Amino acid sequence: MKWTDSRDIAIALCEAHPGVDPQYVRFTDLHRWVCELPGFADDPQKSSEKILEAIQMTWIDEAQ
Repeated sequence: MKWTDSRDIAIALCEAHPGVDPQYVRFTDLHRWVCELPGFADDPQKSSEKILEAIQMTWIDEAQ
C-alpha cells in the first residue's frame, strides 16, 4: 500500500484498530498506525496533512 491508497488503508485500520473512533485519532497516531500496517510500503516522509485527512475521512466512512 502507498499513501494514496486511502480506501485500502482505511479498511486495514478498521481491522487493526477495532473499536477506535477514527474521528478522534490524532494525525501523529494515524501516521504511525499507517506506517505499522502490514503491506504498507511507502516513504513515511511522503505523507502530509491532506493525505492523513483523506485517510481519516475514508476510515470514518468505513467504520460506519
